[in-house]
Amino acid sequence: MAVRRTRVPPPSGLRRVAFRVPVLLYRRHLGWLLGGRMLLLTHTGRTSGLPRQVVLEVTGRDPETGAYHLASGFGPGAQWYRNIQRTPHVTVQVGRRRMSAVAEPLGPEESGRLMAAYALRHPRLARGLMRMCGLETDGSAEDYHRIGRTHIPFVRVLPDQPPARR
Repeated sequence: MAVRRTRVPPPSGLRRVAFRVPVLLYRRHLGWLLGGRMLLLTHTGRTSGLPRQVVLEVTGRDPETGAYHLASGFGPGAQWYRNIQRTPHVTVQVGRRRMSAVAEPLGPEESGRLMAAYALRHPRLARGLMRMCGLETDGSAEDYHRIGRTHIPFVRVLPDQPPARR
């Protein structure tokens, strides 16, 4: 059963700098080095109205719609998550491909399903994410489902243009 060990504050100091390095790679047109598992999300600050950027792991992809699934590891209080709730129109860049999109927070049940599926595909990364978020888990699919429902909300980012059929 998932238990919150500690409340983890957002990154600060050197940890924040480390989290910002991927953004700098994208700004230097080197985002392709991160592959398709990471994307640059440009969103609008809910108070300032200014563009904000964050690099996030792609936790899943819907091949039919081209939608990307993202997890808010720091929970519903993460700045990017709060910003997309106010202004869902965003820009995403994956590697060298840039596109406008709409970000849609998902409900608890779908977040739970996506968290369990992610943990099944990437068990070591899922355990690391749990440690980073201050959560303990027994590693079962049910526990990851519960974590997705209660602690880690997911977002669907749907590009404005559907993917090209091959």
